[in-house]
Parts: sequence; C-alpha cells; structure tokens
Amino acid sequence: MVDWLVSLPIWQMALLVFGATYLVAAVIHVVVIRLAVGDRARAFKTVSAGLLPPLGILFGLFVAFIAAQVWSTVDHAGNAVNSEATALSRVVFLAASFPGDTETRLRGLVRRHIDNVAAVEWRMMARGRASLKITPHEIGEALQLTLAQIPHSPGQETAQREIAAALEQVLDARRQRITVSQSQVNLIKWAALVVQAICTLIAIAFVHSDNSAPGRGGSHE
Repeated sequence: MVDWLVSLPIWQMALLVFGATYLVAAVIHVVVIRLAVGDRARAFKTVSAGLLPPLGILFGLFVAFIAAQVWSTVDHAGNAVNSEATALSRVVFLAASFPGDTETRLRGLVRRHIDNVAAVEWRMMARGRASLKITPHEIGEALQLTLAQIPHSPGQETAQREIAAALEQVLDARRQRITVSQSQVNLIKWAALVVQAICTLIAIAFVHSDNSAPGRGGSHE
C-alpha cells in the first residue's frame, strides 16, 4: 500500500476505502444495467443467485487471511517494542550499581537512544527504510562503557553482566522491530482480494440486472 494511504487517520482511511468501494459498485451497476438488453439481458440472468453465497464466502476468507497476517505482524511489533523498553528500563535500574559518572553516562546514553528512536528511527520504520546495517551508537557506547568497568564487589559484577545482557536484548529487540516494519502484505494477495470483490459485485449486478433494466422496472399489477 502507498505511504500516503496508510498514514491517514483511521476515519479518513475508512471514508476513502468505503467511498471507493461504493463508487466501483455504482459504476459496475450502471454498466451492467445499460448492457442488460435483449439477448445480453437473458445471458446475464443465467447467472444463478446461488452463486453469490460462495463468492461472498471466498471474499470473506481472503479478508480473514490478510487480517490474520496483519494482526500477527502487529503482535510481533508490540512484543519487540515491549522487550526493548523492558531491557532499557533494566539498564537504567542497574546503572545505580555504578554510582557517579558511570551511572550518569549510562542513563544519558539510554535517554539519547530513546530520543533517536522516537525522533528519527520511528519515522524511517514507518517508511520501511530503517537499516539493520548500523548498530546504534548510543547502545554500542553503553556496552563498551559497561564492559570497561572493573567490579569492586560481587553485586557490581552481577550488575555488569545483567547490563550487558540487557543491552544485547535491546539490540535484538531493535532488529525484530525493524524487520517487522519492513514486512508487508504481498501484492498478489491484495490483487486477489480486489479481483474477488469485483467478481462478486459483477455477479450481484447480473443477478439483479432485470430489476432496473429499461422497460422491466416498475410495479407489477
């Protein structure tokens, strides 16, 4: 899907999609009614109304398959973001084990990483342009700073290992969310959904073509 469409507010997206759907339905209806004369009208009526339920079911299945993929992607994205946020919180919490300049620098690096993700990386992810080739400078510096510390107690030694593990978790969660941001519904699936919808609308128009065909409408005595 194009960027401008998915970036619209929900109500505008819904208005556009429903408006386009009803416009296509109206065009199909007008075209079929104009063509439903003479032999063509009899040919159109050979389309049985019993065909509509299977077409509707197939359309519903296509929608369900696409929706399932989208919701699965949303779940993966939420899990990745939550994992990254949890790991960053653990780094901030454990940084207190190294009071002074080390704690201040670790907290500052975490804050800069969060600001960069919110201001820059998130927008790049929305456009599918975020890169996995470059390790975030702040996280790399925080990991180097952590490993450079010399523990003076068993508590600091444990905290050092936990901070390093949490920073690795941050990098892993970042890889997951960027990978998810680059995933999309296959164009073939969208094409199949649109074609199925158009076929269903055409079949409906054929079945009801005699209701409004010229010379056939009006009330029956």
